[in-house]
Amino acid sequence: MIDELYHKDLLRLAAGATGAGKLESPDATVTVDNPLCGDRVTIDIAVKDGTITALAHNVKGCVLCQAAAAVLGAHAVGETPAAVGAVRDAVRAMLEQGGNLDGQWPELSSFRPVAAHKSRHNCVLLPFQAVLDAADAAA
Repeated sequence: MIDELYHKDLLRLAAGATGAGKLESPDATVTVDNPLCGDRVTIDIAVKDGTITALAHNVKGCVLCQAAAAVLGAHAVGETPAAVGAVRDAVRAMLEQGGNLDGQWPELSSFRPVAAHKSRHNCVLLPFQAVLDAADAAA
């Protein structure tokens, strides 16, 4: 199971930590927790005219959570919260029902092996929830 979940693409994403850090003047900062495994994600966000203009994350959690936050760090800036929500929904469908990502952010396909491990789905989805909660708080 460990090799299947923590394959080189996910390890590379997590190690790259795109977007890790803090924003100097965020419009909102939100922290969310996964009580089942102890993952904690803090998101700083700036939003202007309904578009995410800056995002930074601090993840205390597993490689899956770190990798998902890095994907958001690479792609969420320039998107609307609704677009990020749609991506989150596509990822959830992929994990829960084997759904297709339909050309969504290409790195997300790296999370396909997580589908077989229901207890790890929230590890992938938690950073998405943090971004959406932060966007709501910034509105």
